[in-house]
Amino acid sequence: MSKNLIAELYSLYLASSGITTDTRNINHGNIFFALKGENFNANHFAEEALTKGASHVVVDEILNPEWETKFGEKLVLVEDVLKTLQLLAGHHRALLKCPVLAITGSNGKTTTKELIAAVLSKKFKTYATKGNLNNHIGIPLTLLSIKSDVEFAVIEMGANHQGEIASYCEYVEPDYGLITNVGLAHIEGFGGFEGVVKGKTELYKDIASRGGKVFVNVDNEILLERITNYQLPITNIVRYGKSSSAFCKGSVGESKEFLSVVIEGETIQTNLVGEYNFENVMSAVCVGKYFGVEEAQMKIAIENYVPTNNRSQKILLGSNTIILDAYNANPSSMHKALKNFEKIEAKNKVVVLGQMMELGKYSQDEHEKIFALVNGSNWQKVKRVFVGKGFEFLKDDSSVLWLEKTDEVKDWFKQQQFENSYILIKGSRKNELEKILKD
Repeated sequence: MSKNLIAELYSLYLASSGITTDTRNINHGNIFFALKGENFNANHFAEEALTKGASHVVVDEILNPEWETKFGEKLVLVEDVLKTLQLLAGHHRALLKCPVLAITGSNGKTTTKELIAAVLSKKFKTYATKGNLNNHIGIPLTLLSIKSDVEFAVIEMGANHQGEIASYCEYVEPDYGLITNVGLAHIEGFGGFEGVVKGKTELYKDIASRGGKVFVNVDNEILLERITNYQLPITNIVRYGKSSSAFCKGSVGESKEFLSVVIEGETIQTNLVGEYNFENVMSAVCVGKYFGVEEAQMKIAIENYVPTNNRSQKILLGSNTIILDAYNANPSSMHKALKNFEKIEAKNKVVVLGQMMELGKYSQDEHEKIFALVNGSNWQKVKRVFVGKGFEFLKDDSSVLWLEKTDEVKDWFKQQQFENSYILIKGSRKNELEKILKD
């Protein structure tokens, strides 16, 4: 890809009203990038994009010979639209003057990103990844959304195979890095747990190569070991957690319904369900402390944060309390959610668990482990419902209910007329378990 082409595109970008890859939400003056995937080819929508007000379209196929005459300079032909988008994002990133913090991990990435952005926003003009734009398309779009007056950028990176984080770092060029944890997520693509560790810690390798700094949970032995392997200077490692050796030390408070965190005698009362969110809160406090955000402002930022988008949301439905955690699930996050639910004191408890995706050859074994977790004596009075083919081995078990589809669970749920119950609903995104609560 020619540097001149990227420079020319960048001039068009600066004069545009932004970048889009979807003709359904084009604003006047946008540049439309016609991406291709296994099941779609957006080159077919180039003409539609211009009709809807796009200033230019970037394509790698000219599907109509009349386009060049009809659209002239508004049509930009490149070898690979996706690669061009990423290179353009990298060009923009290189010109940004704000520090960039990259976040990845098996669980808690989005919550951590939101908490850190909330804390940093108390001192800096902060831009963070919107929603779940954390992949090979979303990250370039995120970078290109950062304006020149932004003082701090927080970029979330998702991954489901080795080499992916490293590829993002090529154009994100993070100054700081944070890995929330490593667990059994996307193990089919990563090739097992060791593959997950290797893939996620590509962020450490990149940060070490550019002399940046990392924030790490001092209680996570695996991450500490990998940092040592990459020979980051001790001055470039900022630790948080329960250990006395941490730069930012905290502990779990006494609150039972929502997590509270105690830091240097000060209690932060969150709107987060589950002690597993402790490390997410601590990472935000650590980053804030490192960059000089006032303690009182950090407390306000964290206490005002309310999770959304089906991520550990507390929902009051009549006399029932529902914890909806249906955005995603893997063996590690499922285990943490169930252990937390087990501690909750409630007379009537219900758990609805959807199957976990992207486990490959590990699928049956991991689903059986989750069932074993909720099959002990403490769970016998809990109404247990399992959804999806991953739990199909339970279809003849009379002690639990197995249903293949979410719509079946929705019908069952309506018939139960639960009262004064505490209900956990958790599963992978594909299950769409939030539908259970919709009319």
